[in-house]
Amino acid sequence: MKEKDDGLCRAVVVHEETVQKVKREMSTEDTYYDMAEFFHVFDDATRLKIIDALLVSEMCVCDLSAAIGMSQSAISHHLKVLRQARVIRLRRQGKMAYYSLCDGHIRSIFQQGQTHVEE
Repeated sequence: MKEKDDGLCRAVVVHEETVQKVKREMSTEDTYYDMAEFFHVFDDATRLKIIDALLVSEMCVCDLSAAIGMSQSAISHHLKVLRQARVIRLRRQGKMAYYSLCDGHIRSIFQQGQTHVEE
């Protein structure tokens, strides 16, 4: 009978030097919390569509609504979440409000995720 590999060690041996090295290099609890909050914005397909659209061009809510095929109200809700997470920024010009990605990090994170799932 074939033994099932459960991924556990067959003997309990703690490599103390490795454990201490890893503990010194790990981030703080606050950083993990902030990262979890940040990555949470990427767990919604509509927000990903908005980010993808903003990779191409700065856009207003009206344009995003037309490009994605959702109501302006729904788009506005997602834009608020993305702004709070500092993924996008708002620029006002007269009566218009234009959205764009905050920085190159967002482009890189999105494209890395896209590459990963398309492999």
